[in-house]
Amino acid sequence: MAEFSVIEKRARERMGGRDALESRLIRPEPPESLAMIGDDRYLSVMNRRVFRAGLTHTLVDARWPAFEAAFADFDVGSVAALDDTALQRLARDETLIRHRKKIFAVRDNAIAMQAIIEEFGSFGFWLAEWPEDEIVDLWQTLRRRFSQLGGNSAPAFLRMCGKDTFLLTDWVLSALAYWGAHEGRATSKTALAAIQQAFNDWQRACDRPLCQISQILAFSID
Repeated sequence: MAEFSVIEKRARERMGGRDALESRLIRPEPPESLAMIGDDRYLSVMNRRVFRAGLTHTLVDARWPAFEAAFADFDVGSVAALDDTALQRLARDETLIRHRKKIFAVRDNAIAMQAIIEEFGSFGFWLAEWPEDEIVDLWQTLRRRFSQLGGNSAPAFLRMCGKDTFLLTDWVLSALAYWGAHEGRATSKTALAAIQQAFNDWQRACDRPLCQISQILAFSID
């Protein structure tokens, strides 16, 4: 596996220098900020990611104010209490996106979030405390406990709300193969554990957040 300094050097060359590369890199929210975000905002972002999957993001974002109104500003208790009749009505609402499974998933996710809030005090605190060197385990926990967060939706949700994570985009997977870290599919637990270890090793070497490491990987190849 290549040293991260070699990978970063290649990314700087391709992006036009150190300053040009740094200007492209995102920064995660610190744990204390994540812990202060309201549960309603996490529920809103989570379900916006659910609806973005397979659709144009701008379309979903344009409709999102209507979703906020329809789902009581995503108050977790209010959404968890919605009955099937209310959800069926919302699934026919032309101001929303009429996808029955995803509409019902909003309530499922509120109920799942309630359980975490009851145990840890807030969803944000639970999220903030999860160690980044086990971020793949967080993806799997989100996929198991919440609805419609399969595929890349769990890590994409984390990226949207500011939790540090890498993303396994096509570019990142190609870079992992190019630099000798992992080749092939990245769906099994064994493969994900190996990828997590590679990111952990690179993070110790460069002291960058996971999100920047994955960006630099993507920028490092043609």
